[in-house]
Order: sequence, then C-alpha cells, then structure tokens
Amino acid sequence: MTLIDTATGAPATVRSIFERSSAILRASGVTDPEVDAELLIGHVLGASRGRVQSLVVTDVALGAEDTVAIAEAVERRAAREPLQHITGVAWFRSLELAVGPGVFVPRPETEFVAQLAIDALRAVVPAEGAHPLAVDLGTGSGAIALALATEVPHAEVVAVENSTEAFIWAKQNLRSVGAENARIVFIDLADALPELDGTVDVVASNPPYIPVGAIPRDPEVRLHDPEHALYGGTDGLDVVRDVSATAKRLLRPGGSLVIEHGDLQGAEMRELLGADGWRAVATHRDLTGRDRATTGIR
Repeated sequence: MTLIDTATGAPATVRSIFERSSAILRASGVTDPEVDAELLIGHVLGASRGRVQSLVVTDVALGAEDTVAIAEAVERRAAREPLQHITGVAWFRSLELAVGPGVFVPRPETEFVAQLAIDALRAVVPAEGAHPLAVDLGTGSGAIALALATEVPHAEVVAVENSTEAFIWAKQNLRSVGAENARIVFIDLADALPELDGTVDVVASNPPYIPVGAIPRDPEVRLHDPEHALYGGTDGLDVVRDVSATAKRLLRPGGSLVIEHGDLQGAEMRELLGADGWRAVATHRDLTGRDRATTGIR
C-alpha cells in the first residue's frame, strides 16, 4: 500500500492521508499507528496532535508538497525508524528534548525512575546557604538531569556522559531548556567528579543493562539506539557495577541512589547493591506493574 494514490486523481485530504497512513503503519507492525500518523502529519503541518484530529474531522484538503512530505515521513516510520528520529523531538515529562541518531531515545518508563530521584532530591534539607546536589550518571539526551533541574529548581544538577554524539545532544537540550542550575561533564562515569566525593545528595542513572546475548525485540531499539546505551556485558550489569561504585564515592552518608534496570533484573540488582553495602535496598514497580528501578541509601 502506498500513501499517495495517483490513479484516482482525487485531491488528498487530511482524513484520507490519516486513514492511509494509519493503515500503512499498522501493516508494518507499529504499536500505535493512529497516534503515530497524527504526530507525523502534525510534524509536517506544524500542528499539534489535537489540531490534526480537528483537521481530520473537517476533512481539510492538503497541498501536494505537504502530501509528499507526509508520505516520506510515513515511509520512514513504516521502515521502523523511531518516530522521534523523524520528528527530532522526544517528550519526557514536561520537557521537549531534541534527539536523533547517536543518542538513546528516552522512554516513558524512565519518567517513573526520574520521579523517584525527584522525590529523593525534594526531601533533602541542605545546610543553611547550601543547595541540594544531584548527579545523573550516563545522561544520554539529558532527560533525567533536566527533569531534576526543572522540577527541583533550588537544586544543583550535574550530568555525566562519555559518548561524543550523546554529549552533543545533551548540550543542545541543556541550552534549549535553559536550566541554569544544571551542567554537563564529558567523562566516563567510572571516573566522574572526584571533586564532589562525599557531597552529593542523590545519584540517578539509566545505564545500559541489556545482556549482550539478549537482542531487543523492537527494531526501533535494535537498529537505531546506540549499542553503548543498550548493552551492559554478559549479564547486563557491568555498567551498573560502575554506577554503584561511583555513587558510593560521590554520595554523602544518607544520600540516595536510583538505578533503572530491566523488568527481570530486580533480584540481581538487590543482590548487587546489598553486596556493595547499600542500605534499605528496594525495587520499585512502574505503572505497568513491572520492576523498573532499585534504590539504596549510602
């Protein structure tokens, strides 16, 4: 099926393009074809999703240039290129983040992980004249760090990244969000920020945690997310071990650690953190009921 039907000679309308786009994406195995069709049409037209829905109802005619642009976008999505790579935007909580090739696209489940870190940071009562301090290890697009900085504006946030491509995306997002209480450092998380040892209140991380032998099912992940952001060694926990060690070094006594992980890794995470000496280790389920993050107290 193709999006543009030249045989009928009938002018394209938003409704006809939406219906054809949805059908193409559904046939390609896209999870939410109608939603993605609305977002792609809106991207081309510079319209919100609600506005696109209104245009579908009123069946507004489309010009040839917009029709071709939508067709090209739908073709890319049907090939399972991530929607966010096509639109250049990923929404994360209240943030609009720039993303593209070379950086991990933030997922909705990580918003839950960010909330755990935000709650821990909000609970900090700093000494007079001081500010709560948080570190995001392996920030990628900057999603968790910027959520912390914007939702806990009296805190200071430091993001750490060692991928050149991801660092560029994160720098762009720090500039566009304008969070003056956040900064980013280019360094491997295992060696990060020795000048802050023993002073940090909250450390958060969404590290690579997929075992090397476990190939992601979704082609959007398998073919487009950078490997360094996905795979964490034979058991998936190589980088998690570094996160645990660095966080123990950075955090003050009583400081909090929040780590995202796979839904089948809760027990392994608790065992690992317990062996490293973390207190009050607990695994938390996301809104789908799956194990998603494990926390500990320094």
